[in-house]
Amino acid sequence: MGVRLLVLAVLSVALMVVDARFTLLKPVRSQMSLVLMESYWITDLPQRLWQGVASQFGSRTELVAENEKLKTENLLLQGRLQKLAALTEQNVRLRELLNSSALVNEKVEVAELIGMDPNPFTHRIVINKGERDGVVLGQPVLDARGLMGQVVELMPYTSRVLLLTDTTHSIPVQVNRNGLRAIASGTGNPERLELRHVADTADIKEGDLLVSSGLGQRFPAGYPVATVKEVIHDSGQPFAIVRAVPTAALNRSRYLLLVFSDNRTPEERANDAAAAQEAQDRQGGEAVVPGAGAPVPAATPNPPVSTPATPVTTPAATPATTPARSATPAATPARPATHAPATHAPEAQPSRPAARVPAATPATRGAREE
Repeated sequence: MGVRLLVLAVLSVALMVVDARFTLLKPVRSQMSLVLMESYWITDLPQRLWQGVASQFGSRTELVAENEKLKTENLLLQGRLQKLAALTEQNVRLRELLNSSALVNEKVEVAELIGMDPNPFTHRIVINKGERDGVVLGQPVLDARGLMGQVVELMPYTSRVLLLTDTTHSIPVQVNRNGLRAIASGTGNPERLELRHVADTADIKEGDLLVSSGLGQRFPAGYPVATVKEVIHDSGQPFAIVRAVPTAALNRSRYLLLVFSDNRTPEERANDAAAAQEAQDRQGGEAVVPGAGAPVPAATPNPPVSTPATPVTTPAATPATTPARSATPAATPARPATHAPATHAPEAQPSRPAARVPAATPATRGAREE
């Protein structure tokens, strides 16, 4: 019995070391998650049943009061939504002026919390969305109040999320009031974050809202992260001690949102924006050319086109000038010179006197014949 126990203990330690140091057991863990998913559902069944019974036997008074409260909140949220819609449109117009290709609205999907990591030194949760639902590593997760963390492990139907308060997690943030950038790191306390390496003279104070800056290309910009709780200045230290409280309810939220943001790299976004701008400029150039291109064919020297046009007008306007051309051969080369573009003016100057003679010759000849 003692030998079996020793063998099992050694095997367990070996498996833990292999799982911690290498990735050989990830396929096994992925398959085991299919079996454990049933256990998650069974353990969560009593709470589901209790919620169902409580909702069925709730008093009419509570339901009416809750309905009125929800109606009031709905009206307030609709008013805010109208204002946010105007701000969103304004943001879109400003981004168009800046030639920015950043997304304004991200696609989200609702997920449900189905488990928590029992290790007290790690802050991880399990959600009911996995790789087959389109979840990817590093995908941001948030609740109704702010950012909660990111996906760090994928399984077919479930995923593990690392919370912001874990000691191994950090996120770039900025102060919403003045744009001051900093790094918010987890402390192991679910109710506290710390801002690292903030200068003692930095403009940050209690009550400031910290939002994601988007500089790490992992979390989308503009989502609430935490609220500054206290700022401690020490004249003998170069950095201030800044503590903040997460805006998300890390210990109470049950329904979460998975954010599907733009997965393109900054280079790809810049190239796409440049290509779009080039296509727009090309399209705009083609739209302007037809309006301004009408005089261009007349100004551009094109002998094959202009040459046949001259004989058509000549016999219709002056039928009697044909013998004049045969009589005065010097005047014949002068006509193309008069119709040549302005760029050939130096070549046409010597033939100007000859051009004037045939213009007067038909009139004098006609007078003599009369």
